[in-house]
Amino acid sequence: MIAAKRNTLGILLMLAVCTPCFAQEEATPKPLLQRILDNVRGVNDDPAAPKFINYPTLAFSPETNWEFGVSSLYVYSAKRDLSNRLSEIKAFTFYTLENQYGLWLDHAIYTDDNKWFFYGRARYQSFPLLYYGVGKDSPSEYQSLIDGEYILLRERLLRETWPSLYVGLELDYQAFNNVHYEASSDALPGMAIPAVGAQGSTNLGVGLGVLYDNIHNAMNPRKGLYSEWAFLNYSSETRSAFNFTSYIVDNRIYRPIKENTVLAAQLYGQFTAGNPPFNMLSLMGGESLMRGFYLGRYRDRHLLAAQVEYRILPFSFSKSIGASVFLAAGQVFGEEHSFQWNQFLPTGGAGLRYLLFPEKDIYTRIDVAFTPEGQGIYIFIGEAF
Repeated sequence: MIAAKRNTLGILLMLAVCTPCFAQEEATPKPLLQRILDNVRGVNDDPAAPKFINYPTLAFSPETNWEFGVSSLYVYSAKRDLSNRLSEIKAFTFYTLENQYGLWLDHAIYTDDNKWFFYGRARYQSFPLLYYGVGKDSPSEYQSLIDGEYILLRERLLRETWPSLYVGLELDYQAFNNVHYEASSDALPGMAIPAVGAQGSTNLGVGLGVLYDNIHNAMNPRKGLYSEWAFLNYSSETRSAFNFTSYIVDNRIYRPIKENTVLAAQLYGQFTAGNPPFNMLSLMGGESLMRGFYLGRYRDRHLLAAQVEYRILPFSFSKSIGASVFLAAGQVFGEEHSFQWNQFLPTGGAGLRYLLFPEKDIYTRIDVAFTPEGQGIYIFIGEAF
């Protein structure tokens, strides 16, 4: 299996690792690399000031060759009022030596007094997808390399109706076009091409979302509860190529154990009824949930997964360095592959944290995750969940 690793290396992280992490006397001048890093991060004396950062990334994976990119992050509180929840806007653009490219945009925006919450993501990419088949019994070797143009627009428009309780509209637009297949030499007969949606499709889902969220800093939750319940209906009435309905349940809880430590837990479920195309089935893996598995290594109508993570932010001997350990388990299932309690797949690992924005309590993370089939390495700003 080609693991879910991209071996991403950010110049920002290199600067951070090279910077001394132990507490220093106030009179001691900052090292040169620390001063450079502070300038990059926009460190100043105003904790309410917005923060903006750009940094280059470098990655390598077998399906992309070398990848070059630029990441950006903008964080702020509405009206510079620190009683408002922290809003974030993230962007990432990349190009590979295989002439692949893409643009990602993510946002979580709160208005003044946290009355409105706009939460979504956008993706445009020409990028290969490794297809292993459908179901938890899919073979360990990928069946085909699928290339095409992928567009995703997912948005939640939510209004606070009770303290920390949001209700509103959910939209999901996904298009997969100009699809080409390259069968693996290990492909099994009839498995290289998906049974549903093989030629690509365009689908628009409209639905309702209910969210309880009392977390002040979504990029580094230290205490609180996040509970989202949503459904999205895709039909010919919205000019979708396929008719199906997706139900999503995402519950997370964060509890401080002692000073600078947090125990975080998540239970996630995605369930699909109808006739979804292969690219809109429930996918296991990725940089957030079930780390270590390639996103889409396992796919089926339904996904149930859970994870726990223990975070130390920061260590007692440091002002800026922390760590985490995490465990997760999940499985996909459907009409031909039923749910079984003894079929959960495990993953786990550990990571380091570096305090990127001290005024905003935001860390960058590097996680290493291990699965029965391989491992993954992830470098991102903000916690996994």
